[in-house]
Parts: sequence; C-alpha cells; structure tokens
Amino acid sequence: MVQLVLFDIDGTLLHTGGAGRKAFRQAFATAFGVLDATEGMEFAGRTDTSLVRELFQRHQVEHSPENVHYFFDVYYFWLDHILTQNPGKACPFVWEFLRDLRALPQPPAIGLLTGNVRLGAEIKLRHFRLWQEFSTGGFGDDHEDRNRIAAIARTRGSDLLGLPLEGEQVLVIGDTPMDIRCAKAISARCLAVATGTSSVAELERHGATWAVPSLEHIPAATTCS
Repeated sequence: MVQLVLFDIDGTLLHTGGAGRKAFRQAFATAFGVLDATEGMEFAGRTDTSLVRELFQRHQVEHSPENVHYFFDVYYFWLDHILTQNPGKACPFVWEFLRDLRALPQPPAIGLLTGNVRLGAEIKLRHFRLWQEFSTGGFGDDHEDRNRIAAIARTRGSDLLGLPLEGEQVLVIGDTPMDIRCAKAISARCLAVATGTSSVAELERHGATWAVPSLEHIPAATTCS
C-alpha cells in the first residue's frame, strides 16, 4: 500500500503559461545583461539548478555561489511578478485527486518531487493556493539530478512517517519521461499524466505504471492500493 505520494509541479499540478521560463529569461537579463538567454533551452522535466548551470556556461558567466545566489534572488522577484500578471490554472482534477487521497481509509503523506528550487515551488503553489497541501518533498536546490532528488524526497517522507519506505510504498505523479525515470530510480510506482508536453503513448513507452490523459481518468484508490 502506498504511504507517500510525490507530485511534480509544472504540467502536473499547474499550468503557469511558462512563468518559470519567462522569469528565468528576465532574471538573467536583469542580473547579467543578456537578452533572450534561454532561447533554445529545454525546460520540461529539468531542475532549476541544472538550468542555471547551462545558462551560465552558454553565456560565459562564472558559476560561483555568489552569482547563483544573486540570480535566484532576481528570479524570485520576476517569478512572483509574472505570476500576478499571468492567469494560469491548476491542471484538471488536481483538487479532487488530493481530496480523494485524503479520504482513503489509510491516507498517504503527500509531498512534492520537483526540479523547482524550494522557494520557487512555494511561490508558484502559493499563487494557486496549493502550497499548504504538501507536507514534505524534494526540490531543485537539494540536487541537480532529479533521481537524487527522488531519493531525498523518499527519505524525508520516511522521516515524516517514522518508517522506512521502499518501492511500492511510494507513488510518483508527473507528466514527463523524466518523472518516470525518477520513479524507477527509487523503485516507486509512477502515475504519468498527459497534461504537460508528453502524450499518453509516449508516457506508456517510457514504462509508467499508469499513463492517463489527466488525473480525472484514474481513481486515487487504484494508484494507492
């Protein structure tokens, strides 16, 4: 039985209209004077810290702790500003699925598994009044490698619950092949939803336990039993 459910954010919980990408572009222009710095970069399924490393390498900016810290300070400002200008929306059936998880006879802990740095995740989720729904998680500032973030999120879930979690006791919910790889890295179940840029067929090819068009198409109880 699943004891811990870990949600990805972008494309799984939220559609922000590309607020993260826009904030990255604006922050880099503000901090280092480079316009359109994110042109041609792939953001889906990536960690914020790996994106920053790539940006700095592309534009010959020293990848020092001071520069990284400065970039993220500017990024948080732009992300909050852009979200207030951008309507965005929660993905289909998110609130109902969270409700159904909590209504299970033995409800699991609910957390995050995301490439967003923690404060960026909080800014996004608070904008949609979702931050309070999650009690633990792993974030992009925990590690650049999403598979390592998955292991960290599982460990934090174990600490929260006071019991070791392995394999089938963890469910990862995401919208990209990278989320599926994260789940496999910790031997977890994976519910893949085609609410991002990947189709159901693509998610099935990558070996998700379940691949569905949206959370509306599978009962929470099915994924956790």
